[in-house]
Amino acid sequence: MMEFKIKDIEQVFNGEILQNHGNNEYTIKINGDDRNIKILQMNSKGIEFVLDQQYHTVKYLQTSTAELNMVVDGVPMIVNKHINLDKIVYKNSGGAGAGDSKLALHSQIPGKVVSIAVEEGASVKKGDTICTLESMKMQVGIKSHKDGVVKLIKVKKGNSVAKNDVIAEIE
Repeated sequence: MMEFKIKDIEQVFNGEILQNHGNNEYTIKINGDDRNIKILQMNSKGIEFVLDQQYHTVKYLQTSTAELNMVVDGVPMIVNKHINLDKIVYKNSGGAGAGDSKLALHSQIPGKVVSIAVEEGASVKKGDTICTLESMKMQVGIKSHKDGVVKLIKVKKGNSVAKNDVIAEIE
């Protein structure tokens, strides 16, 4: 379940995929209502789709970790992709008390390494950014799950990582 908030609109929208019918057709639930969607085309510039027999286009203008600036059917809007995205990624990458004694810092998302913020031998505090991944045009900081010293960095800038891949070892 993903949570979305459109800037200047108070309502939060919840969406989830209920069923994949194949051929880019899905049944989705948006705020409790079941809807049918067929994705016609999707790439890094945008998406074309039919939602309940109505054609829509979305053009991506600019994106960051938390916001997506886009034009939907000719109307510009900014969407907060998930108001707690950073906290969720941090918690699921080993942060927030998830066994501070463990050595490995894992990626919770697949993505491409766009930058590495620390070097081997560096001292880090719990919550410090170790590297930044880009996934689906979003940049997400992977943060240290504990205080310690970076023993080993297991990724390089430009590498692709899968979910649960080890990013670094911190002791």
